[in-house]
Amino acid sequence: MSRGAAGKIWRRDMEPAIATVGSWSEAYKGMSADNVKGLVLALSSSFFIGASFIVKKKGLKKAGASGVRAGAGGYSYLFEPLWWVGMITMIVGEIANFAAYAFAPAILVTPLGALSIIISAVLAYIILREKLHVFGILGCALCVVGSTTIVLHAPQERMIESVKEVWDLATEPAFLLYAAIVVAAVLVLIIYFVPQYGHTHIMVNIGICSLIGSLSVMSAKALGIALKLTFSGMNQLLYPQTWAFALVVGTCVITQMNYLNKALDIFNTAVVSPIYYVMFTSFTILASVIMFKDWDRQNLTQIVTEMCGFVTILSGTFLLHKTKDMCDAAVPPLPVRLPKHLDAEGIPLTRQNY
Repeated sequence: MSRGAAGKIWRRDMEPAIATVGSWSEAYKGMSADNVKGLVLALSSSFFIGASFIVKKKGLKKAGASGVRAGAGGYSYLFEPLWWVGMITMIVGEIANFAAYAFAPAILVTPLGALSIIISAVLAYIILREKLHVFGILGCALCVVGSTTIVLHAPQERMIESVKEVWDLATEPAFLLYAAIVVAAVLVLIIYFVPQYGHTHIMVNIGICSLIGSLSVMSAKALGIALKLTFSGMNQLLYPQTWAFALVVGTCVITQMNYLNKALDIFNTAVVSPIYYVMFTSFTILASVIMFKDWDRQNLTQIVTEMCGFVTILSGTFLLHKTKDMCDAAVPPLPVRLPKHLDAEGIPLTRQNY
């Protein structure tokens, strides 16, 4: 066979493979520069926030030893320097997280909070002497795998040239309905459920934080976009919409911090962190899909892959939660069998009827 004929056969055989590679590369164009910036900021945020949970917990314990505990409605932790160190650490993390939302969609940024769970669980084991089961390590690995899946298939950031565009998205009927349902649910939880079940049901305080958190993220993203445009030369501080978003952010963050402190003071850190993450992330993704229509720019395969990544993260957080209970049950060799839902500090996660 001549060299020319062999070359023709080789090219003919390789053409399908080359076409497949080309079509795959066209389907996956990689992360944009803005998404990469958002990714780096989100990872940094997770490290700071994960560490802040532990420092704040230490401060709350120290303050509770000499005053009224936060879980009982006290605010003695405000005079505890260690709590403020944790608070400053969390603020640094939230600033990085805030900046991340200005560059990347919430579907990319929010699930990366799973890394803060890993940091929190490891530091709780080292500093607070809270147990971490071997399956808890598997849960951490699942969180990493799920986060990586979402990062690789996240949608590109929506191009917005004015804060007025964000305001138009926020005032569409679908998102207004979602916001009204969230506010109504939070008011019911605060007025009715917190006084009766706040000390016995972990979902009450965390539910308030998560619901309000979804609104705070949408407002923070809008405010971040306004500031990014302002720094690039298009002043958005002249628009009243920018200050309206800032007011919503401030109100929501204060509410979140208040009820998160109550949850941390009453229940175990390794239980609060994953449950808060799961609920907060779920509501935030839902709010983002409604307001910014992230899925309108993706095909069905990408959406399903993102959901699989999110379910993987949920599986990891579930393992962290359940194996923490297993460790707590194995530690105290008491003659009397303890209720199934007791945490490490002897406080039931659900009301027990005696």
